[in-house]
Amino acid sequence: MHVGTLRTRQTEAVDSEPVGVGPWPGAVPEDPRLDPELLVQGDRRNVVDRYRYWSVEAIVADLDRHRHPFHVAIENFAHDLNIGTVVRTANAFLAAEIHIVGRRRWNRRGAMVTDRYQHIRYHPDAHALAHWAGQAQLPVVAIDNLPGAVALETAVLPRECVLLFGQESGGLSESARSSAAVVCSIAQYGSTRSINVGVASGIAMHAWIRQHAAPQD
Repeated sequence: MHVGTLRTRQTEAVDSEPVGVGPWPGAVPEDPRLDPELLVQGDRRNVVDRYRYWSVEAIVADLDRHRHPFHVAIENFAHDLNIGTVVRTANAFLAAEIHIVGRRRWNRRGAMVTDRYQHIRYHPDAHALAHWAGQAQLPVVAIDNLPGAVALETAVLPRECVLLFGQESGGLSESARSSAAVVCSIAQYGSTRSINVGVASGIAMHAWIRQHAAPQD
């Protein structure tokens, strides 16, 4: 009883610790990448330590020098709440661009403001996405558990491509399926017929990372 109470209080103490850093201590360095307001107020954003106090523009410019050549696209016809998670994951794996197919408005809450550091392009439908991808010479790799799909676990993903995901409820639209160069499925072993599209996007992006990205130091 007492041990449980102590553990709860310790957990609360850890959870209440502020994220990030406070105001810059001492003389302010002369660095055009730094944000004057953050230097004064502190930087509590959800960014890695090397970007502390940097302006959003400076972070985006630095990320642009290292982005991976895969794109992430997701259909948005019913205000899917998982789009924010897909965007956040695409930021974590440093996708070149994010493509929203369908409605332009989407729930950004799950993105945790990572959309500020990504390039986002909008397409009215899957045919428009396919047209853009064709001009950019990027094959579209759709992710869905459909009959005849190639197992993602054994598939060789193109280095430059668009990973396309469908809606949470119905999966890929028919036009998205027909416009894809290949459809890959994610192995499942339980009773559910599908997994969350946010989770699926992370699995697919990491499959690309394992095949094509250089290991981190």
